[in-house]
Amino acid sequence: MSTPTAHPPLDHRLRRMVGRDPNEPHRGATPLELLFDLTFVVAFSQAGAQAAHLLELGHWGPAFLGFSIAVFAICLAWINYSWLASAYDTDDAFFRIATMVQMLGVLVLALGLPPAFHSIDEGEHLDNGVMVAGYVIMRVATIALWLRIARDDPAHRRSALTYATVVGIIQVGWVISIFINPSLPVMLGIFAVLGTLELVCPYVIERRVGGTPWHAHHIAERYGLLVIITLGEVVLGTILAISAVVEEQGWSVEAALVAFGGTLLAFAMWWVYFTMPSAKILTSFRERGFTWGYGHFFIFGSLAATGAGLHVAAYEIGGVAHIGTVEALLTVVVPVAVFSVALFTLYSLLLRQFDPFHIWLFIGSIIILVIAVWAVAAGASMGTGIVLTALSPVVVIVGYETVGHRHQAAALERALPPRPPA
Repeated sequence: MSTPTAHPPLDHRLRRMVGRDPNEPHRGATPLELLFDLTFVVAFSQAGAQAAHLLELGHWGPAFLGFSIAVFAICLAWINYSWLASAYDTDDAFFRIATMVQMLGVLVLALGLPPAFHSIDEGEHLDNGVMVAGYVIMRVATIALWLRIARDDPAHRRSALTYATVVGIIQVGWVISIFINPSLPVMLGIFAVLGTLELVCPYVIERRVGGTPWHAHHIAERYGLLVIITLGEVVLGTILAISAVVEEQGWSVEAALVAFGGTLLAFAMWWVYFTMPSAKILTSFRERGFTWGYGHFFIFGSLAATGAGLHVAAYEIGGVAHIGTVEALLTVVVPVAVFSVALFTLYSLLLRQFDPFHIWLFIGSIIILVIAVWAVAAGASMGTGIVLTALSPVVVIVGYETVGHRHQAAALERALPPRPPA
């Protein structure tokens, strides 16, 4: 494996693409990775906007289905790139250009989301040509990187060749799906099969063929950064809702409630997420990486859906939504509830321990969401409902900062191997 140098080279000429040291000190995200993540702002925003439009029309099924497909494709492409980069990022010209190609693929995928959502709403077939083309562009760049790894890294050649072969075969399946233009049910079946292969094959390769040298602290930071990127959708939804209030009522108490509630919601979800000790556990238990990594599909999806829900709230406040206030608030409440379920579940699976105190925190957070819906049903404003919804993760924060952190410290002491004496 390559080892970091005190003074990395200033040029970006081609370097051997060998595995990096998984214990490399001070390994952090690179500026290139941050630039790559920015393209996902566009993809998440596009998916959220399309879902919000269908939700405000009351088309719940098509909105859920289209959003699920979009988030799955977006997150899967990001996950594959990020784990590969954690193990093999050389930051040379080839790697940089391959990353740019993947960024282009993300943008093409985002351009394909509107026709895909529209076709799902029509219910006849899935117009997935542009979306699949963008996904395949990203995966072709990944195949090129795996082939280069197979050439440069004898220790992981078998794994790299297996990755390149399997990913390539799956992409042939995606390309075929563009041209056969099946009915929506058939296409969903194809999507389920190919999507399952995309998830299962890396697990099998890492377990049976050979693991790659990804860096636990680096990958935890990468996931955290995408969480922050996705929280940007909550901030955007808040801005849209505030603008709708100001346009209808001018600057008022309701505008202040929406502004405070939306900002508090984004901030509290950020705070709660980063109470999870991901890097510490993954460093000692690398085999838990797949459960933790794939579990974030629900984290990323629920955060993006929360932003879409606030977009729906803006439609309702503006008086153009075809659903009522309670239904509009539910488009925010339900994603927040999914976020809570996903986070508590992921936390328990990561530590492989059960803490009854966390159950009480979870129940308290869900009760607050029920109160928010009840209050709006009883006549409270949308702004009040958003503020009450934001208190759901606040309950978890208060519980963690007063008592829960001691429970976590005890759980980590039980889970982690003892430190060697200094």
